[in-house]
Amino acid sequence: MNSLDRFMEYLAAGVFLWIGVRNIYSYTRRPKALGAGQTRLPMGLPYGAIVAVGLFEVVAALALVAPIGFWPQATLVRLAAVGLAGLMVASSIHHVRRQESAAPTVALFLLTLFVLVGRW
Repeated sequence: MNSLDRFMEYLAAGVFLWIGVRNIYSYTRRPKALGAGQTRLPMGLPYGAIVAVGLFEVVAALALVAPIGFWPQATLVRLAAVGLAGLMVASSIHHVRRQESAAPTVALFLLTLFVLVGRW
């Protein structure tokens, strides 16, 4: 492993940590009217789903740079990168279905793919 691989791990961890924290804290709960169904956000997803995705991104970002874990560190980084890559594929599909640009999620997918290949 060289310094470029390590830099990309830190870059991916920083980006996903920022995105995860933003997903958790940027949306506030709106009070429901009596008899109203589940509150949906402008993205079309319920608040709980966005918070769950944000928590996953934060945990996976921390796993990318964790020095010690229950498993060998290379395995933990690989699992985190595979999880984040899968999340980016699902996010790209979501953006394409909504007829939005999927370029940022594809770029993040390629970044996590680079980290995965670098750790292999």
